[in-house]
Amino acid sequence: MDVTSHRRYTIRLVKGTCALLPFCLFILLLLSCGGSDTRFRISGKFKNMNQAEFYLVNLDEGKKDTLGVVDGRFSYETTLADTTTLVLIFPNYSELPIIAEPGHDIDIKGDASHLKETTVEGSKSNELLTAFRLKTNDMMPPDVIGEAEAYIRAHAASPVATYLLRRYFITAAEPNYPKAYELCSLIREAQPTSVTVVQLHNQLEALKEMRPEGTLPDFSATDTEGHEVSNSTLKSEVNVVCLWASWNYDSQSMLRQLNQLQKDHPGKLSIISINIDATPDEGHQMMKRDSLKIPNVCDGQQWESPVIGQLGLGYVPDNIVTDSTGTILARSLNSAKLKEKIEQLLN
Repeated sequence: MDVTSHRRYTIRLVKGTCALLPFCLFILLLLSCGGSDTRFRISGKFKNMNQAEFYLVNLDEGKKDTLGVVDGRFSYETTLADTTTLVLIFPNYSELPIIAEPGHDIDIKGDASHLKETTVEGSKSNELLTAFRLKTNDMMPPDVIGEAEAYIRAHAASPVATYLLRRYFITAAEPNYPKAYELCSLIREAQPTSVTVVQLHNQLEALKEMRPEGTLPDFSATDTEGHEVSNSTLKSEVNVVCLWASWNYDSQSMLRQLNQLQKDHPGKLSIISINIDATPDEGHQMMKRDSLKIPNVCDGQQWESPVIGQLGLGYVPDNIVTDSTGTILARSLNSAKLKEKIEQLLN
């Protein structure tokens, strides 16, 4: 190839490359934007609210973030590998469920004086859940449970169904594990790739067989003070194992109630608390602040914790009541029934 031909070839090559550059850049841009956005954002605005703090809890991971509200506004951003359920906890401890889906921006609007009417927009799932909340706000509990079951059966493929299952059949004051397992089976069939649903189904498969009788399973763990706790720790006249979390007000209240009952009946009531938080720090601080003298187990493994699986504890709050021989006398009682049961046994 002579010099002239070589120059012409080089010029054609450079021109061809330049022509391809915009096309290549366009393809790279499509690849970087198409379906790979794992970010999830929340923007919120509340009337009649100046400054406040909200808790935002990830129900699947048991993690809690604190959101600051300034001039009625707040924002939050995170990355998600999969759809999950978040709960926004207001200063009065009322809760707002949010379906967190990768790649979505959620807009929350409300009035501090009418928190039940708060709306969540930005995705079909959250708009459906908002519609369910608004529809059932003034219904009696049995009617709400009926509506929840009907929704789950009609929309098992929706992440809203998973939230309603937890809220009305598992973490309710009187959980219905057999019914929850039945409905979760429908959800699992409709959402076979959901890790959350599969784990939930496995938990319920064990819980549906649980009965308020039998013997406490053998277990052993180390509390946050470095002391070993086990079946041998629970040899008092009445004993309670309590599952709790720093982000769950009902479970904290139950723990304080148990602490007071232990003071009222010295030597007759033994308690072991199991904390589901991702780290022991926040739970330890709460117990120290409230002067709770109860052994507390927190290994940071959350729902994967071996002791939780061994004892068959399912949701926050949860509990098991035994006598001095380890015979199970009751389980999964709400705070009022737990206190009544303990006092009945001790008196």
